[in-house]
Amino acid sequence: MHYYPVILTGGAGSRLWPVSREFYPKPLLPLFGDQTLLQDTAARLDSIGAVGNPVFVCNEEHRFLVAEQVRALGKESEAILLEPEGRNTAPALTIAALYLVDKEPDAMMVVMPADHVIPDPEAFTKAVEQGGKLAAEGYLVTFGVVADKPETGYGYIHRGEEIDSTGVFSVNRFVEKPDETTARQYVDAGDYYWNAGIFLLRADRWLEEIGNLQPDILKACQQAVANGSRDSDFVRVEKEAFLSSPSDSIDYAVMEKTDRAAVVPLETSWSDVGSWSSIWEVSEQDGEGNVSRGDVLTHDTRNSLFMAENRCVAVVGLDDIIVVETADAVLVADKNKCQDVKAIVNKLKEFGREEHRFHRRVYRPWGDYEGIDNGTRYQVKRLTVKPGAKLSLQMHHHRAEHWIVVSGTARVTRGEDVFMLSENESTYIPIGTNHRLENPGTIPLEIIEVQSGSYLGEDDIVRFEDVYNRVD
Repeated sequence: MHYYPVILTGGAGSRLWPVSREFYPKPLLPLFGDQTLLQDTAARLDSIGAVGNPVFVCNEEHRFLVAEQVRALGKESEAILLEPEGRNTAPALTIAALYLVDKEPDAMMVVMPADHVIPDPEAFTKAVEQGGKLAAEGYLVTFGVVADKPETGYGYIHRGEEIDSTGVFSVNRFVEKPDETTARQYVDAGDYYWNAGIFLLRADRWLEEIGNLQPDILKACQQAVANGSRDSDFVRVEKEAFLSSPSDSIDYAVMEKTDRAAVVPLETSWSDVGSWSSIWEVSEQDGEGNVSRGDVLTHDTRNSLFMAENRCVAVVGLDDIIVVETADAVLVADKNKCQDVKAIVNKLKEFGREEHRFHRRVYRPWGDYEGIDNGTRYQVKRLTVKPGAKLSLQMHHHRAEHWIVVSGTARVTRGEDVFMLSENESTYIPIGTNHRLENPGTIPLEIIEVQSGSYLGEDDIVRFEDVYNRVD
């Protein structure tokens, strides 16, 4: 029997804007050190002996980023399951269980959100091993973080009796986020834990419980998996069937209703890093209580968080603030009100702006592009194409493009012509002309692209061929 990390990568992390964006969300960010939150999660069970390759459940738009981060970690994925749209965690876990149960009927799933921080992986793996015996016997095990303060932003788990002297307890009830007075009572009582949203259970047992308690979810997911398709490391579930599933969380759908729920106390620090204030709390602070990353200068400033990606950030005479600088946006917020950052994201959506969706640098499976300049009827981008990679064979209805090679060698398809370009050489792609850019070399290809035309949106692309299967 193997332990399989099942990593749920949904969630936009909009309260961590402007660093977290819809197309490059919180799990994919290196917020604490060199590894991203997703990579930390994928490596969390490495010290347990019988560990299978991780299974990821993610949005279609993030599939190449997830695959690249797994490869950079030196791991292979068991599968990357693609949701056409998010339907909450219960359907996500169900498609993972359906995938695994065919491979190993009693596969043990360690279900983890991809965006949590657990600084002590040894304590976590000890808790997993502690709960493993009961999970093998058919219990649905969750992990409760031992609460050290009256936190109002988390749900709680009230434990019941200890099960067979294992240090694991039955679950008496799940409790919604409390007010501060109630939260303080929970902490003082000592038998309430923060609900971390991490689970340990057999794949077949989950399918049994979801079938008994939420048969509509199981039926929709079974159809979605049965009618899905495999594309390299990616497994696409069938869209119409999956979207017919009710949207529900693991807790609401099953854990609050089953009579076989158990909780393991998790005695380590933990955070779901849901806001900039939580980033400040779990980061190392200097003598003034400040957390600074990047080019930051402070004077007479305390208990604050500063993140600078591109420019010098200087702060004088302020306390309890958040300043986050990126290439295209700057956030300044009261640290005690940073939960309201989501309101800014909603305003960006309301005004039809793109800063909630993309960074200035946008990642693609072939490389990335970065906006340099734009104006009426033109924009300029810097493209970097990985060695051996190629863009799709495509056409634009509304724009023409000029390509100038800055470094590397380009193979260009333009209509019926195929030719090579070297450094300081250029070409022109007229409106409506089929074209493709490739890097046949061994070093990255850098291109300056000047677009001109009546409409320059990214949706003005008709793809005819694509090695990454993005043709509609």
